[in-house]
Amino acid sequence: MADVPGQLKPLPSRRFGRTELSMPVLSIGGMRFQQSWQDLEAEAITSATQQNLKSTLQYAVESGFHHVETARHYGTSERQLGWALPEVPDSERVLQTKVPPSEDPKAFEAELKLSFERLQCERLDLLAIHGLNLPEHLDQTLRPGGCLDVVRRWQGEGRIGHVGFSTHGPTDLIVKAIETNAFDYVNLHWYYIYQDNAPALDAAGRHDLGVFIISPTDKGGHLHSPSPQWLELCSPLHPIVFNDLFCLQDPRVHTISVGAARAEDLDLHLEAVSLLPRAAELLPPVEQRLERAARLALGEAWLASWQKGLPLWQDTPGKINIPKLLWLHNLVEAWGMERYAKARYGLLGNGGHWFPGANADALDDQVSEANLLKALDKSPWRDEIPSLLRGLKRRLGGASQQRLSGA
Repeated sequence: MADVPGQLKPLPSRRFGRTELSMPVLSIGGMRFQQSWQDLEAEAITSATQQNLKSTLQYAVESGFHHVETARHYGTSERQLGWALPEVPDSERVLQTKVPPSEDPKAFEAELKLSFERLQCERLDLLAIHGLNLPEHLDQTLRPGGCLDVVRRWQGEGRIGHVGFSTHGPTDLIVKAIETNAFDYVNLHWYYIYQDNAPALDAAGRHDLGVFIISPTDKGGHLHSPSPQWLELCSPLHPIVFNDLFCLQDPRVHTISVGAARAEDLDLHLEAVSLLPRAAELLPPVEQRLERAARLALGEAWLASWQKGLPLWQDTPGKINIPKLLWLHNLVEAWGMERYAKARYGLLGNGGHWFPGANADALDDQVSEANLLKALDKSPWRDEIPSLLRGLKRRLGGASQQRLSGA
């Protein structure tokens, strides 16, 4: 592992909204260091993978990652953490898991009990309702006798500290959930390449919710394996360091998730924190280069208006998710993020409510250009968009992706 300047100093912490918890600016996420995405039986867990998890957790604790977060459906993560946590004690640990809502509150409670059994814990500091992505998920949570009533009972018994929610949903739904005032914190997506959820950050600030940024390294652009253009444009910073600084320099953000597959994956994030006092100096040159590259590749007129008048995916023939596809087009053309865009393109049509809508594969087959143009009648780029979608289909199509649970 790298000798990161300042890595033995305590991580800075921020007040995590109304929870009043002192939250380190980096959180260790439990999605990537587990053995399997299947919830395997105990005897199927190998000693090698368990030792890797334990070593990663040990290094995280020594480096100040006191917040550990996982989820019921992160495969073997809860089970393996349940074994490792007692072996890697931390008097400042903040433990969180996430359980999806259910139409049947008894089924939700059964999942909650299983999380406690897997984690071998008596109490959780934080519980998130996992994946409030659709209006019905919010209703299942908040209606009388729903999932939140189960959580309130467990809170009354002293078994759960604070309740929040995680979401991949549209911004208006996230804001609506925040404004119910039923939650203490929110896990959401917001990072350099995706800033659409800024209104949700503002709403969280108004309601004093803790703000946790989901997967800024992987979902923030596959920054663990960045394109050559990203490496060049971010230099002398690594893209992970740049993106961490971008997120953490914003006072609306309290902590960001670090999904480590092994201990050394933490090092670049620790480097970013060591540079945080210099964020105002280091960020502007990189942002200017990224913006200049986008203007040169896409044009100022496109950047100023590409989102205007686009139909919702639900209202588009073949449920083609045009806003998401044009966003991927921008990433490929401006910054060479083809590998990332290909993975996200393949998820469209396969990601369910976590990544809704379809990709462009149906264009000129089940969906005619004429019908697509009708849906685009309010877009200033109506006539250009079909050819852009065909370009994405040629460049990114042909390989569907299965969503990792909670990804």
